[in-house]
Amino acid sequence: MERTEIDAMRQISLADFLARLGHEPVRRSGNELWYRAPYRNERTPSFRVNVSKQLWYDFGLGKGGDIFTLAGEFIGSNDFMEQVKFITEAANMPMPVPEVSKTTFLLKPSEPAFEGVEAVPLLRSPLTDYLAERGIPYGIASRYCCRLNYGVRGKRYFAVGFPNVAGGYEIRSHFFKGCVPPKDVSLVKAEGSPADVCSVFEGFMDFLSTVTLGLETGDCLVLNSVANVEKAMRYLDGYKRIDCYLDRDEAGRRTLETLKEHYGERVCDRSALYDGCKDLNEYLQLTTKKEQ
Repeated sequence: MERTEIDAMRQISLADFLARLGHEPVRRSGNELWYRAPYRNERTPSFRVNVSKQLWYDFGLGKGGDIFTLAGEFIGSNDFMEQVKFITEAANMPMPVPEVSKTTFLLKPSEPAFEGVEAVPLLRSPLTDYLAERGIPYGIASRYCCRLNYGVRGKRYFAVGFPNVAGGYEIRSHFFKGCVPPKDVSLVKAEGSPADVCSVFEGFMDFLSTVTLGLETGDCLVLNSVANVEKAMRYLDGYKRIDCYLDRDEAGRRTLETLKEHYGERVCDRSALYDGCKDLNEYLQLTTKKEQ
């Protein structure tokens, strides 16, 4: 890439870039936008974007930088060209053409982030290969997930879709992690008689991991973000026991404490099962590798 092209990409609005990925600021203070970290789950916003300097900083991780390093956090790679690919393809934001004068790149605020959303059965494809890499077999994935076809600025994409109670979808692929709004929790009811136990997960990968491991009992509720814990409570009130399979990090611990404060002894922490791992899916992947 030419230096002018790199400089032009650095002028892409971080706020618009994050909006394309389904993330909106929680509050604004002067030139600063505050978000819940878009590539990890947290309850209290600790991710800051300086709109005048086009720089970000994650106080939870103690890391920051420009649009390239932000793309690197999404894809977990320091490879510069992989970061460029994610910016231009996954977020569908074409590389701006530098002008002789000041380079600008603006998106119309009224443009929808997702267009022509279509949920279809999840058949074998690179999407199911991606899930298999994370330890989720096709039979389980196809039972709970769909293939979500969608458009962004006239181009079509597809990803694994997991529906929530409000009609939105959590979506995942090799290159993309986001949400087709509205954002909300997902509730999977057990077959048969009403359950008195509900298992709680931060993300749907952990829920699918539990099903793969044969650990699910009763109903299952996926927060889809720890910020949704209060929304979850209107569904959890009727259960005698609430089993929590939350991430073993600060955000997961805070969420567990919030639920314990509200429900007391009804809440059971099940994270000891995957002690030494960040979450249940990481534990599943390690277990699968050992078996292989």
